Amino acid sequence: MTNKRAIVVEGGAMRGIFASGVLDEFLDVDFRPFDFAIGVSAGASNLVNYLAKQPQRSYHVVTELATNSRFFNPARFVKGGNLIDVDWLWKEALLRYPLNTDALFDSIPLLAAVTNVETAAADYYWVNESNLSNVIEATSALPIAYRQTPCFSGGCYTDGGVADSIPVVEAYRRGARDITVILSQPESYEMTPMRIPSLMDHILKKHPSIADAMRLRAERYNASLAFIRQPPVDCKVRVIAPPESFPVGRFTMKKAKLDEGYHMGRQAAKNHIFDTLKLTVLKHHDWNNTAAKPTTKPTY
Repeated sequence: MTNKRAIVVEGGAMRGIFASGVLDEFLDVDFRPFDFAIGVSAGASNLVNYLAKQPQRSYHVVTELATNSRFFNPARFVKGGNLIDVDWLWKEALLRYPLNTDALFDSIPLLAAVTNVETAAADYYWVNESNLSNVIEATSALPIAYRQTPCFSGGCYTDGGVADSIPVVEAYRRGARDITVILSQPESYEMTPMRIPSLMDHILKKHPSIADAMRLRAERYNASLAFIRQPPVDCKVRVIAPPESFPVGRFTMKKAKLDEGYHMGRQAAKNHIFDTLKLTVLKHHDWNNTAAKPTTKPTY
């Protein structure tokens, strides 16, 4: 079935605070005109909270837990541990901010991208009650930074962004013809190839296929951007991206900058909703005829 509407949310670690703001603004005005959702890494976590109808849950997880040394710890990493502890973050978030799973699984379907460590290809899982924790851990398991290799359903996985950072093509393949994409980089951004590609062979010697995928990541990422900028003629892609002044990096820990990035996301969502409503009104009403101006809220 085609002509579906999808929302696709990129990851980006702490840069995901932008999507947190966007999705919280969507929740505030009950803006949910989608048939299914696809997320990667932090993008999948943001979508979990959006679909569970829990505004600011992502914000609190990022600003209060992801900035905690139990999650991000360079000293631990130097000693052979995790730079980021994805498992701790997920479990601690559930304790402090219980997830409304009833709302989550009563909402639209959520697909999460993970990278198979054997094939280095993207695998996509529909998130359900039995696999939720496994999928969220796997899609966020940054290579090198998270030393565990999550395994479930007969496979072992690493961060979905390795194979498919912006799964807009997958959304199209699954029938979406109206796709809203929330990026974690400004629209002008393009990923540059790594400067020392051979370094991956040493760092990821236990997983040579992932080393190969990391070398191809920029090429794949930019191919997704090319699809977004020039989609097929039967597809509309709507982009919500941070401004050029977006102050948040992958491991930004300063709350002031995270707050600024969050509010940039909320403002970008306001602009997107306004533009969507305006286009809907123009499509369904003849503005040359004053009597035809709308008196009721348009449908999305």
